[in-house]
Amino acid sequence: MRYVKWAFWSVLILVVGGFLHYTMPQQDIVRIVNTEVRRVDVGENKIFWAQTDVANTPTTVNRDVRFIETIRPNGKPIVYRNEDTGWGWPPYFKLDSSNLQAEASDRISSRDNPQWVVMRHYGWRNEFISIFPNAVGLRPIDGPDVTLIPWLNIVILVVFLVLILVARQMWLQFRERSIDPLVEDAGEAWDKVDAFAERKKGRLRRWFDSWKPK
Repeated sequence: MRYVKWAFWSVLILVVGGFLHYTMPQQDIVRIVNTEVRRVDVGENKIFWAQTDVANTPTTVNRDVRFIETIRPNGKPIVYRNEDTGWGWPPYFKLDSSNLQAEASDRISSRDNPQWVVMRHYGWRNEFISIFPNAVGLRPIDGPDVTLIPWLNIVILVVFLVLILVARQMWLQFRERSIDPLVEDAGEAWDKVDAFAERKKGRLRRWFDSWKPK
């Protein structure tokens, strides 16, 4: 039973941790090298795509998607999609993907004369299932050595931890006031039933013994 308990909590932590890592904002220092619009057929991986621009048909499977191609300071490429999130989840309320595409196009630079930006995004990049992080904003910086502190993530995690502690305390108080007394009463009632059964069994045994030949 102990292994089942540990397995349950391990799976729960992995699911919650993965969900938070995917949806919480992340920041990358990159150099923009290209922006383009591609026709994408959203299929089995549609859960990792947002939606069409707000006011367009949201159920369209085949649609144009904006992409921002960038290079990290270590020379490795990373490609972002640029889609509206609208009023849905995750709650970035992004309605300006066209404006972000224009800003990204204006920041295109070469290796010899780089312009570094901080790309804020959520999501993962996975070549195997063709998913891309969704860019939600960018800002220029002086160079690739800038230290980024995820203040928003820190605040979110602290609030999340406080909510967990509050919920745990409420559950402990509820169990102490409501569940534990019921369990205790049920235990006492069972003890009484068990004692009553033992008395009846003893009487029945004595009655049978009285019929034995002496």
